[in-house]
This record gives sequence, C-alpha cells and structure tokens, in this order.
Amino acid sequence: MHLAYPAVLSALLFCTGLYGVLARRNAILVLMSVELMLNAVNLNLVAFDVWLSRTSEETLHSGQALTLFTIAIAAAEIGIGLAIVLAVHRNRGTADIDRLRDTSERHDPDGTGHDARTAEPSDEAQKAEATA
Repeated sequence: MHLAYPAVLSALLFCTGLYGVLARRNAILVLMSVELMLNAVNLNLVAFDVWLSRTSEETLHSGQALTLFTIAIAAAEIGIGLAIVLAVHRNRGTADIDRLRDTSERHDPDGTGHDARTAEPSDEAQKAEATA
C-alpha cells in the first residue's frame, strides 16, 4: 500500500477534527474533535513508521512506540476533560463554551462596581428565600 492513502485519510481526519474544535459550542463535542485529531496523528505515526522501517531495515519502530504514548496521554486527557466538563455542567447547568466564558468574565463596563445582570435576584436566591 502506498504512503499516500493513510496520509490523505489522516489529513481528512485532522481537518474534520479541527473544524469540530473551531465550530462547535458544546465542550463534549470539542473534546471528541480533539480525540479525532489525535487519532489522525496516530495514523500518520504508524504509517510513516511502517514506510520508514521498509526503507531502512530498522526494527526500532519508534513511531509505534510514540503512538502508544499518545494513546495513553489521550486517555488521561479525555478522562480529566470529561470530569471537568461534568463538574461545570452540574454547577452551571450548561456545557456551552460561549456561555461558560461569558459567566467567568463578569466585569462591569461602566465601572460602577456591580453587574447589571446580578442586580436581579437569581433563581437560587429566590428558592432559598422561599424555603426559609
């Protein structure tokens, strides 16, 4: 098999993952797109390792060893990433990346010291007053 076939497939997978990272709003879909990009890199590593081992007669297979390392790092990344996303979703009620960024940047544009969005009592404060 030619080297071009896995290289083109890897490029298509990587571009699909890159589009998913740039265009998606949901944090879980962004994590899935990052995993797709890492799998494209793994496919490239294995394909070039096989191609180079045929031409140089080496038995080291460093591309395959690096692929195993990348898989281990990706598994740890997705585990920690999903834990963070689930914790944020439980606290804020959304996994939308734009809303999470907006809630972390609560600066008052006119400098009065309070935010106009927090002037209204929140649903949680109303629930606490109702139960008290």
